[in-house]
Amino acid sequence: MDQDTAQTLFKEGAIFVFLDVPVGTEFGIDYNSWNVGPEFRGVKMIPAGLHFVYYSACNKEGQTAPRTGFFYNFRKKEIVVRKWNRLLEDIDPDIDVRGDMLQKFHDNKEEMDRYLGAYPYENYKKWVSLSSSMSESLVEKLQPENGKILSVSEFISESSDTASRKKANNNQQDKSFTEPTSAREAESQLPQMKVQPGTFIRFTELPKKRYPEGSTPVEITKCSMDSTYILETLLKDHFNCIEKDLLGEVQFSFICFLIGQVFDGFDQWKKLVHLLCSSESALSNHTQLFLDFVGVLYFQVHEIPEDFFVDIVSQSNFLTTTLQEFFSNVECSSADQSLKRKCRKFKEHLTGKFRWDFDSEPDEYAPVVVDTN
Repeated sequence: MDQDTAQTLFKEGAIFVFLDVPVGTEFGIDYNSWNVGPEFRGVKMIPAGLHFVYYSACNKEGQTAPRTGFFYNFRKKEIVVRKWNRLLEDIDPDIDVRGDMLQKFHDNKEEMDRYLGAYPYENYKKWVSLSSSMSESLVEKLQPENGKILSVSEFISESSDTASRKKANNNQQDKSFTEPTSAREAESQLPQMKVQPGTFIRFTELPKKRYPEGSTPVEITKCSMDSTYILETLLKDHFNCIEKDLLGEVQFSFICFLIGQVFDGFDQWKKLVHLLCSSESALSNHTQLFLDFVGVLYFQVHEIPEDFFVDIVSQSNFLTTTLQEFFSNVECSSADQSLKRKCRKFKEHLTGKFRWDFDSEPDEYAPVVVDTN
């Protein structure tokens, strides 16, 4: 960071004060994380805008608890104060620093400075590339009602009393009890787990109906191969026709998975990526949407370790087969030439970086040789 940028951020940047955090706790903001030391009090020089703050409690053996995070839109010169609750191993929900108490932090800003770590500005462009389409209103719509992104779901614990414990014990001792003979039978014997209300991410649900009312058999067949009807319905009914918000959810889902460690985020990201890649007829009507989509994917692919695709995605060849369909759709469509050029460059880049082959025919579409002898 050059001296002018550092001075500007020191004067204009936001501050996140995090008090009473135990030594060794994992703390992070955006694409940067650390294990805090004894003098840690927070982070300074945070560029204004939307950021993702997260943390994990850590025991004496160095084992970390599941990650918890939240999105926050920092304003210029804003000071945000949070305090750790050792009993909850989380941010104290009952402490809200405002008014005169918050003014004290503003007045003591210089004295507090040495206890604050500087925001790693060298990674700021990377964060912006991952969150460029996300808005505060979109995050507010998608995040859980309690505002926390949890890597592990919170479930409602069933109440336990003497009678229920006695019944469970009798069931264990019942010699007539038989082991389940199928997965379905075993599943039926498991307790009914319900997610704690207000803690689940409110991802947009994709329309289940793939074709409009009154479609002919030919139209139904076309819609089963081309997802444009679903895309148009989704944009109209859930995003008020704001294309940037759809891409914002693609980025939100990706960040929840990659940084928040929420697997449901990966699942939603796959659904949205596949929807966009399989909407062939939409390519000519939504040029800017798909130009921006290629840009979003370009930066996301670069932030995933290369072996990620081998260990997870390549098990079902999701990304390679989905992008192969996308590139083929673009070339065969009447899409704008600017989109075609950008897709060709992206395809060449992926082939060079990951050695992915987008030109060979997938096995399931290859012709079958029939022996007539």
